[in-house]
Amino acid sequence: MNAKVFIAAALTALLLRAVDAAEPDLAKLSWLEGCWTSDGGERGSGERWMSVAGKGLLGISNTIRQGKIVESERMEIGDLPDGRLAFVAHPSAQAGATFLLLRISETEVVFENLEHDFPQRISYASEGASKLRARIEGMQDGALRVIEFPMTRTSCD
Repeated sequence: MNAKVFIAAALTALLLRAVDAAEPDLAKLSWLEGCWTSDGGERGSGERWMSVAGKGLLGISNTIRQGKIVESERMEIGDLPDGRLAFVAHPSAQAGATFLLLRISETEVVFENLEHDFPQRISYASEGASKLRARIEGMQDGALRVIEFPMTRTSCD
């Protein structure tokens, strides 16, 4: 193989890898879309995620106690103006916070903001087609605090 053919083959291989690596991160999160009910939670507690024209995901989380919403949070997953993927949380009665993508795979996504009081990390993991585990964690009062939210896929009707 002459040098020109070798270089062309090497460049083609690199370009193909770059195209594969450039797969939109949002496409990897299709498993998050839909409605999820909190395991052990009161009816209506859980999350709903929907795609917004391929530009991101919008989510709403509600915690119901004694038939009333006691906590509600609007969430967004999408690209920031600089192209980084982020999770933006808008909890009820609190200031919003942005968490940047730390890692993503076909079954898990982790976002982090070390400057935030609590949590500093938010993650979602798919556990098969019908189970989801959300998790928040971080340092609080000098100790690591972890809260998990197991959920089961449910109909959005």
